[in-house]
Amino acid sequence: MESQEFNTSEVEKIEQQPPFPTVRPVALEADVVRFQNSKEKWIAFIGLIDGRPYEIFTGLLDDEDGIVIPRWANDGLIIKAKDNDGNTRYDFQYKNLRGYKTTIEGLSQKFNPEYWNYAKLISGTLRYGMPIIKVVELINSLHLDANINNWMNGVARALKRYIPGCLEEEQQQED
Repeated sequence: MESQEFNTSEVEKIEQQPPFPTVRPVALEADVVRFQNSKEKWIAFIGLIDGRPYEIFTGLLDDEDGIVIPRWANDGLIIKAKDNDGNTRYDFQYKNLRGYKTTIEGLSQKFNPEYWNYAKLISGTLRYGMPIIKVVELINSLHLDANINNWMNGVARALKRYIPGCLEEEQQQED
């Protein structure tokens, strides 16, 4: 793994931001990030508070048990809900091209349980204030089997967009 230099003054500003609320709001603004894991298409839903990542849900983009969402849908809400039995679930809601709300229920049940557990772990580090740069470094330091490593690399790339200057650096390297 190669290390990457980040703008330290920008990172210091982020680290000085106030902590997240201790109780999760019912609805969070969310970004939708698509990435490739080997040859499969994956998706990440990143719940945000004040524009900062708070939680992440990831899985296959198009699978019988996965998520099917239009390519143009890049944001929406992650809503914490309860089912009829009182179990907590997380739904994703976006506005379609006509402005109507479309809800995908049960993000928490749509993904492979192994990836879901890793995403919960990553969400925990985000919720309790670990700086995003450190979360990305932690993800990049994990050594798991090849499929999970590929997935983790995609998650790290998805989170890097929230580190000031990082997305621009990657785009310049690709040019």
